[in-house]
Amino acid sequence: MNVLAKTPVMRITKIKDHIGAEVTGVDLTKPIDEETRQRLYDAAVDNVALVIRDQKFTPAQYANAARLFGELMEDQNRRYLAPGEPMVSTLSNHNKDSQGNQAKVVKSATWHTDHTNQEFPPKFTMLYAVELPDSGGGTGVCNMRDAYEALPDDWKARIDGMKTANTLISSARTDIGNPDILRDQQNAKGGPMIHPLVRTHPERGTKAIWFHTGKTEKILGMEPQETQDFLAELLETAMRPEFTYVHEYTLGDMLIVDNRSALHKAGFDYDHSQHRLLYRALVRGERPE
Repeated sequence: MNVLAKTPVMRITKIKDHIGAEVTGVDLTKPIDEETRQRLYDAAVDNVALVIRDQKFTPAQYANAARLFGELMEDQNRRYLAPGEPMVSTLSNHNKDSQGNQAKVVKSATWHTDHTNQEFPPKFTMLYAVELPDSGGGTGVCNMRDAYEALPDDWKARIDGMKTANTLISSARTDIGNPDILRDQQNAKGGPMIHPLVRTHPERGTKAIWFHTGKTEKILGMEPQETQDFLAELLETAMRPEFTYVHEYTLGDMLIVDNRSALHKAGFDYDHSQHRLLYRALVRGERPE
């Protein structure tokens, strides 16, 4: 007698009180219904970081899975694309710049949200584990929505209304920048993109601290180095362990970060003779307000 296999039941489980949830029992290479899609979307927004386990994607399948969360946008660095898929880029310690050197990733790794130099930065950054070192190399995510809410009132009054001027790479960080990115910056047209330091989530109405250290040329009214010092002080004041989650990957993990409520940071605490390869997809967002 043939026995039909039992269909897995999708489960969403919180990882920490303030940040993170894990999804099991879903295969995003197969069609899902609208109710399931909405549950996944809401879980990503409400928990700031969402991990979908046990996926097996080709680059094209990964792009299709990412589209469940919105319209994909191109990575502004077009040098490191996944094979045959222009909407998926690769994050790899084997990637090299045009001079044949590996990027200076350790020194340049900072807490950030992606592509703040663009008018419509991505609302979701999605990372998929393809190859991993034996240990380390996790991605840290911090809930900047709860970090903002926990700030003393004088800090909130101080930063509400501040504006940042964003470029491809800040002049305060040119000494550690990828030379190809520096060249792109020199050839860029137009002035810096102005965004709020504290943005309001367009779907939830919550406020969050929101910036990219490496792309913030300055806070309006401050000099570049003064800005970098101020942002460092702000992070030291706002970030707490309970707001932060470091995702240590296993193969097949798909990590989704709601950039409108989070900052994230790559970890480089691993053996760099081993390969760490992630696929990245970006979902187009709204103009920050």
